[in-house]
Amino acid sequence: MIGRIALGSGIAAAAAGGLGWSIARRLTAPVGPRTFDLTIRRVEHGDNGDLIVLDRTEQTTAHGIYNLWFEHGGWAQLSTEVIDRGPTRVARRITGTAPGLRPKDGDRASWSGIYFATPADAGLHARDITITTPAGSCPAWRIDGDPSTWAIHIHGLGSTRAGTLRGVLAATELGYTSLVDNYRNTTEGPRVSTGRSTLGHTETADVDEAIGYAVRRGAQRIVLFGWSMGAAIALQLAAHPRHEWLIAALVLDSPVLNWTEVIKANCVRSGLPAAAGHLAIPWLTIAPLARTVGLPGRIALRSFDWTARTADLTTPTLILHGTRDDSVPIRLSQALRDARPGLVELETFDADHTLCWNTDPDRWQKIVTTWLSARRDPP
Repeated sequence: MIGRIALGSGIAAAAAGGLGWSIARRLTAPVGPRTFDLTIRRVEHGDNGDLIVLDRTEQTTAHGIYNLWFEHGGWAQLSTEVIDRGPTRVARRITGTAPGLRPKDGDRASWSGIYFATPADAGLHARDITITTPAGSCPAWRIDGDPSTWAIHIHGLGSTRAGTLRGVLAATELGYTSLVDNYRNTTEGPRVSTGRSTLGHTETADVDEAIGYAVRRGAQRIVLFGWSMGAAIALQLAAHPRHEWLIAALVLDSPVLNWTEVIKANCVRSGLPAAAGHLAIPWLTIAPLARTVGLPGRIALRSFDWTARTADLTTPTLILHGTRDDSVPIRLSQALRDARPGLVELETFDADHTLCWNTDPDRWQKIVTTWLSARRDPP
């Protein structure tokens, strides 16, 4: 998931000529620790379960099911019910917790759409495996099903593989074998060089090894589930001639389809004009400049522009996108659907970035399973 590019005072102080450099640095920055920016104002105990009282914000009043991750460890799953506690606070009902967690007044927590911490939390039986990639060994989860049909789940920038477990539920319902993958310079993947993201440019090679792992174990048909930047990686892999008859379908949630537009959108979120996003592009795409940012080389951003590469897309694609996504604009998904009618289908949700499942898990799963069931025949 793409978080806000927290430009803050450091960028405000930067000279105009360095603004693009600063944006590029923030965008590709190594994954940092989770921010615990919520305070548990009160825990209310009752016969129908415990309630957590929080400050009233756009997040805490959002429709859907979410998770609170606690600074001292553990998590608490929250129901969709929003209970009024006056003009400044709301309460959310706890529906599940990590073993041993006892939330208390004053605890610090982080709001998240990552609803499950492990496959077991989602009711899934998984094996821990390792994928050997050009960057090193990447931990992954394997959930066994039909050995001929595999789903590979790819998380986004700044997120973790646990976030994709929401999609694994749909693949498991269909009987697929699932591989919940990882890649370089994430919280769990191998660190390479400065630890910076290359926005899918080098990470794609790591995920490609997961495809190889599946093929060596009998996969004849693969569905790629991609979330945010993970969707950008999935599109790169599907477009490779080597996978033309192997990758049968793409399921993309909040997909990055044009990095320039996404960078501009995140500048706006951070209080900068959209035009500031253009200043970052040379620092990402010109090798000498990219190296000053801390990147190993240039990023071929044009290869990730699916608003320009619509003719290169030949794989049936389902997109799920929130209408309130101000990080990855939904208009990009709408444009791709309009350019490739019949090949690309778009389902919209009243949701923010990568939170479509959270706002309506049953609808999300029904859409995905119905769409994939209609495409069961091998490519």
